[in-house]
Amino acid sequence: MAAAAMWLLYLSFFAILAFSTCGSYSGTFRLSVECENRTESDLSLQVEFEYPFRLHQVYFDAPTCQGGNKERLFLVGDYSSSAEFFVTVGVFSFLYAAAALVLYVFFFQKYKENNKGPLMDLGVTGVLAFLWLVSSAAWAKGLSDVKTATDPDQVITMVAACNAQTSRCREVHDPVMSGLNTSVAFGFINLVLWVGGLWFVFKETGIVAPFMRAPPPEGKAAAPEPYEQDPYASNQAGYQPNYTQEAELGQQGAPTSFSNQM
Repeated sequence: MAAAAMWLLYLSFFAILAFSTCGSYSGTFRLSVECENRTESDLSLQVEFEYPFRLHQVYFDAPTCQGGNKERLFLVGDYSSSAEFFVTVGVFSFLYAAAALVLYVFFFQKYKENNKGPLMDLGVTGVLAFLWLVSSAAWAKGLSDVKTATDPDQVITMVAACNAQTSRCREVHDPVMSGLNTSVAFGFINLVLWVGGLWFVFKETGIVAPFMRAPPPEGKAAAPEPYEQDPYASNQAGYQPNYTQEAELGQQGAPTSFSNQM
């Protein structure tokens, strides 16, 4: 029970780390658009984006290098589905692990009653482990697409002024993605933890108990039953014939010669 409770604490903690590092993210990158006419240039064009990464709604105004006019450009892609799915799995995992911890600590006997609690717990744990696998893989792919869509070198190609030979464009600052990389790592750590939690819950169901029972010790050879004693054995054992005395008596009683008998 103590080991299972500690495992639930780990599940809650790493679930929080997974959905918080993804759900609280906001990033920024900057570009430099230098026009032939320096007054029309923008040397620190900043673009901000954040969770849930609906990048097609993120826009910025870039100089056109044509009389001071600007054009509004939007980033490409909507990666909210994979990101929100990942965060949702993390939140539900945290809530379930917290509820299971309370049940283990305060209502363990009720939990074990009729074995329904462990069986339901086993099913939910298996489902959450599978969801962590799917959501972590989906978010890893989504993060790769987010990195591509927010790469300053990729965004520069969208700016019309950067295609002119009289203009010069370059990236100033890349977005910091370390927090999102960490969220993917935490996702797969949660997968390992929840798969491991299946073993703890499986043991509580009692299904494995008959297979873990130690084999009975080998029986010792039965001692032979004592022979039935003859009731006269003690008397017979106590009688020790004196052959010397009997021989003397025989000699005294027997005639010494044939002549004596006559």
